[in-house]
Amino acid sequence: MILWPGGILTEARVRVLVVDDYEPFRQFISSRLARRLELHVVSMASDGLEAVQKAQELRPDLILLDIGLPSLNGIEAARQIRELSPESKILFVSQESSADVVQVALGTGARGYIIKTDAGNELLEAVSAVLRGELFVGRRLADQITSGSPRDDGAVAPRERQKSETPISHEAAFYSDSRRFLDDLTEFIGGALNAGNAAIVVATELHRGSLLPRLQAYRVDLGAAIEQGRYISLDAAETLSTYMHNGMPNPVRFLKSFDNLIAAATEATNRDQGRVAIFGECVHLLWEQGNVEAAIQVEKLGNQLANKRDADILCSYFTGIVQGGMDSRCFKQIRAEHSAVYFR
Repeated sequence: MILWPGGILTEARVRVLVVDDYEPFRQFISSRLARRLELHVVSMASDGLEAVQKAQELRPDLILLDIGLPSLNGIEAARQIRELSPESKILFVSQESSADVVQVALGTGARGYIIKTDAGNELLEAVSAVLRGELFVGRRLADQITSGSPRDDGAVAPRERQKSETPISHEAAFYSDSRRFLDDLTEFIGGALNAGNAAIVVATELHRGSLLPRLQAYRVDLGAAIEQGRYISLDAAETLSTYMHNGMPNPVRFLKSFDNLIAAATEATNRDQGRVAIFGECVHLLWEQGNVEAAIQVEKLGNQLANKRDADILCSYFTGIVQGGMDSRCFKQIRAEHSAVYFR
């Protein structure tokens, strides 16, 4: 029999899965856990897909999970693990300290979150709390996390706005795989077209080509929408070249170009209050190139468009294909320019 802090008795050893892409840190975590005889590391994983597979195979009692993982980020891995091994408790151990990221991570059903640099002091305390069924958030994060239950749909609550500000729909989604991205894009664009509204897609050739058969399966009369001018499809790289100057977006060119597109698309709806759904991945291309400041400026210009026109804007970032992922400063800046942010 083993007595846990708080008076909880257990007869079996606690089986732990450690997931982190940095081998020395995995060893550090294991050495800390070894201080408690009841904690037994049954396996380790170095990427998100491997973590999901091992969780399904081993059904561990506890999973220590990083967020910045290759192949599948920790947040999406946690969602899949919760479906495949619902009895496994999840404790995030990550370098990400953004309150928004923590809220989304806990929204997966995880029971704890600590910062890697605090693991030496907080790991065992966090493990004890999580295994007791309690929610544990590291001390440095506690003041940042808002009260109430985290949302479990992967959405970060919209930023606060002044009462006098006109509400806009300018959202960003972070994708770890193309399947979920194409599902969301089909629903976003297909829903607008089927409602008689217009849609503008600014994407890579691969994504524009993949979208067409999906829209047809979504029962969109694509031929009619194109002929009417309600569906406009543009290449992201070519579109970027029309308004970029010396590595930064030219506001006049950007606003004039998209203003004309939106005006034409709106007129094509033949409706007094027709709306336009705009999807763009130009910002991802800029981030992928390492030009974060330009991406932020494009997002700001997107806000101006959304405020001026009856437009719903969705921007996408593909975290699974950029080595190192997105740092917290960049995420906070992008987050600040959107009415909502999603992790998929």
